[in-house]
Amino acid sequence: MSNLINNCQNKGKTMTANTMSKLINDMALTDSEVAFYKNEGYLCLPGLLDSKMVPAIRDEIYDVLDANGVSRQMLSSASCSADKLRQCSQYLRGSLLDDLINGAAVKAVARRLLEGDAHVYLPFSAVKAAGGGGTFHFHQDNNYTNHQPAMGSINIWVALVDMTPENGCLQVIPRSHLNGQLQSRNSDDGDTHQQLDVDPMQCLPIRMRAGDAIAFTRLTVHGSGPNVSPEPRVAYALQFHRSDVKWFDRDNDQWNVLVDSPRFATPPVDKLGPARK
Repeated sequence: MSNLINNCQNKGKTMTANTMSKLINDMALTDSEVAFYKNEGYLCLPGLLDSKMVPAIRDEIYDVLDANGVSRQMLSSASCSADKLRQCSQYLRGSLLDDLINGAAVKAVARRLLEGDAHVYLPFSAVKAAGGGGTFHFHQDNNYTNHQPAMGSINIWVALVDMTPENGCLQVIPRSHLNGQLQSRNSDDGDTHQQLDVDPMQCLPIRMRAGDAIAFTRLTVHGSGPNVSPEPRVAYALQFHRSDVKWFDRDNDQWNVLVDSPRFATPPVDKLGPARK
């Protein structure tokens, strides 16, 4: 995947959505790109984020994790299986993450690929600790919560550091969405993350520069290898769905329309930290 992103360092005052005029670069997708997404199950979006904004967004993610019990020091050296992917959906009101998640720019990309409106589903950090943050087993997003129609939902996964196989870049299996939903199991790590058994030779590593993104369907098989680099691998997942999408509630064996009965509530917060019960 080619791109011309320059490496930038942001020094000084933390930027917010109100202090910078542009977070997302204009990206008018062509009909052939939309067709590629439908046929292959994914589409690379090089340079989606303004490269000048990447360090500030990355810092916001570190701040969110730190406020919720995962410090930068912890991320500097993997020590447990949870370090394969540190996920958190919290973000501050008025922050760059708020703009990234709820702003019109990324939603416009989602709408184009979904060929319909786009509603926020579940945004979350996707941080793999340095020095051994482990494999995140291959799976489909629909293995967690079943969406129908599955092609009415999308994941736009944003790289906030350069991504390589050495630091556990995202890997996808092209055209795997054409096989429909596959039967998964709990991962070999003994947690409730889902796992599919795949042929490693079918898995395509997606090398990315910080600021690039990749869109993929809810049925696209994807995962990531371990991070053996000395720095955390930082990404952010933005998920959207059309108005017609339903989700299956396993607790009561019922289908619910997402716009009427959201699966998750992820509005911005005024203060970071563990949710009060």
